[in-house]
Amino acid sequence: MTNFYLNHMGILCTLGDTVESVAKSLFTGDSSGMQPNEIQLPKYRGNLGIVQADLPDLPDSLQFYHCRNNQLAMVALAQIEADISDLKKRYGASRIGVVMGTSTSGIDSGESYLRGHKDRGYNYRLQQQMAGLSGFVAKYLGIQGVQLTVSTACSSSANALASARRLLSTDICDAVVVGGVDSLCGMTIRGFHSLGALSAGQSNPFSVNRDGINLGEAGVVFVMSKEPGPVVLSGVAATSDAHHMSAPDPQGSGAEACMRGALENAGLDTADIDYLNLHGTGTRHNDSMEALAVDRVFGKELPCSSTKPLTGHTLGAAGALEAVFCWLALQYDQLPPHKYDGHYDPEIMRLNLIQNTKSPNKLRYVMSNSFAFGGSNCSVILGSQR
Repeated sequence: MTNFYLNHMGILCTLGDTVESVAKSLFTGDSSGMQPNEIQLPKYRGNLGIVQADLPDLPDSLQFYHCRNNQLAMVALAQIEADISDLKKRYGASRIGVVMGTSTSGIDSGESYLRGHKDRGYNYRLQQQMAGLSGFVAKYLGIQGVQLTVSTACSSSANALASARRLLSTDICDAVVVGGVDSLCGMTIRGFHSLGALSAGQSNPFSVNRDGINLGEAGVVFVMSKEPGPVVLSGVAATSDAHHMSAPDPQGSGAEACMRGALENAGLDTADIDYLNLHGTGTRHNDSMEALAVDRVFGKELPCSSTKPLTGHTLGAAGALEAVFCWLALQYDQLPPHKYDGHYDPEIMRLNLIQNTKSPNKLRYVMSNSFAFGGSNCSVILGSQR
């Protein structure tokens, strides 16, 4: 059986802009990056995970792609640039592909253009939107292989991992830059607000007091290849609820099938999984559904946590971002804590939410769930090769 490894990565989110800074903030449960911001929605007092770092401008040759989304991407890409240069020497630029997940992409630039801010340098171009993300990544890194952009809402970059693996397994590519990037915009924030899905303060997954999600933004990239490394993509599966445009199947049947499918794909049993990164948005319906599905698959003992209170829900980037957290868990033998008010909702199935982050044993396999609007589900399993 051929293994597919995640050997290099770049990251930018509210937890930091390097792998090391993100790991430190993740395992200490640092949610200080979650702050109120009324720019996109006046009088909204809930927290948002907006990246506060100064973002670099795009190179002159890539100004055609200018948008905040690609600026976020560029910070993450710079962290793997040297690794890609080495791979180009060995494989050639045409043998390295790109698969990126996103949902809102460069919509904020389009909004500014429509508001008449042309004098501020805002110009609307198709290349700033979803399909342009993979093209920007390829041009920035100087690679010429297959370029795909996946947009399946909040499961986008989890599904991108599956697509990248397929490119390697069919020998279309020797290496793939894969990940997800999403930046916040008015349409997204106002849209979730109109659905009554935004938390009035800090998201509180699985609490009896939960009142909705916090949104966030992030840029995440991996280099996936067949070259042996410390972490392997062991299994992945996707399902579709076909239940409702925005609400999940309340019984979690699609989520359950997705987790079981990932286990089957990896050739693993439930007892092999040491940790589960929950989708855990903090909405009434998602948490109830996911708790039911997880209990049916794993029972009540598996250590679980939602990391969205630390970063916000980063939408199309969430699958890749939380895969990074699983990657870090395997490397550090630590578990991301579940940060909430401690008042578990007695009306939903009880899960083993993590408070003590130090794993008593060496971690072998971890799973991450991404459950999106429209019932687009994806579960990913990563395994340690140490």
